[in-house]
Amino acid sequence: HIDGYPRRLAIPDPPEIGTMATPSEVVSRAEFEALAKLVAQQEANYNESLDTIWMLVATSLVFMMHSGFSLLEAGSVRFKNTQNILAKNLLVVTLGFLCWYTVGWGFALGQQDDPNRFIGGDGFFMG
Repeated sequence: HIDGYPRRLAIPDPPEIGTMATPSEVVSRAEFEALAKLVAQQEANYNESLDTIWMLVATSLVFMMHSGFSLLEAGSVRFKNTQNILAKNLLVVTLGFLCWYTVGWGFALGQQDDPNRFIGGDGFFMG
């Protein structure tokens, strides 16, 4: 025990030179391949989760950027034009979302027959 905490990991003593591992300590090739496949699958799931989190963070930053830019523009014009500027910025965000919904997602993430194509050709209207 160190500082009152129980020891959680017991590190075995190194084997003596010239000793062999017992058969119960050896992992078979099939077990090793199964474990390697499981680790690769978990790593793919982890990477996909990180990609999704990053996309959500980036999306929220873009929406905050739009609201900040709206406030900047509203502060740069006379009081009588503030409502028009804010309506214009709301229209820009709405049209941007609709364009992404109709064609943007298909271009960016749509499936394609030829992997060398520059943009996707499937999944328009996010379908």
